[in-house]
Amino acid sequence: MSTEYYRSQFNVPMVVKNLLIINALVFLTQTLLPSELKGWFYETFALSFPPTFRTIFQSLTYMFMHANFSHLFFNMFALWMFGRIVEYDLGSKRFLAYYLICGVGAGLIQLGVNYVEVSSLLAQGYMSVPRFTTVGASGAVFGLLLAYGMLHPNNIIMLMFPPIALKAKWFVVIYGVLELMGGVASSGSNVAHFAHLGGMLFGFVLLRYWKKNNKIWY
Repeated sequence: MSTEYYRSQFNVPMVVKNLLIINALVFLTQTLLPSELKGWFYETFALSFPPTFRTIFQSLTYMFMHANFSHLFFNMFALWMFGRIVEYDLGSKRFLAYYLICGVGAGLIQLGVNYVEVSSLLAQGYMSVPRFTTVGASGAVFGLLLAYGMLHPNNIIMLMFPPIALKAKWFVVIYGVLELMGGVASSGSNVAHFAHLGGMLFGFVLLRYWKKNNKIWY
């Protein structure tokens, strides 16, 4: 195995590297803020429903915030694992656009789901409804997973639990179905299943658009 090949497997391209750093710094800020400011930080930058004028920038800032360390770790691990390859495939500028569009799209889908949930509660006669708050890079990361599966459908992904090997295309399909089932079965859950699916949906449309216009090939 050549040195060049080894380096290509472990080098982290510019956008992925900066996204990892920004997410880590934002989480550090969340952790170190005085308790009286943490509520303000969430209220200002997390994606909240009902929407306000803040929703305009919250649809971008929410994806750099995380609920806890494990939430951050698994999202950043997936960003590192799949994002490096997708960035090399798309180029840094297009990769950044793709990542952000998937994240914003996931947030918009989540707001739509929140609207449906609130409308259902009001129709049942509830006088007050919960306030929803969404944070995390999961929607953008699911978009990356979708891109990896479309660009490298026959690459093998080794799962840890259960320890089986799957082609990337089947991994994406199975994960998508599980997210759909989770979203339907767990209304009110803390996991934004439909936001994950929203990231994949926006990613699929964007990749197909670029392919149709000969911007990318797969």
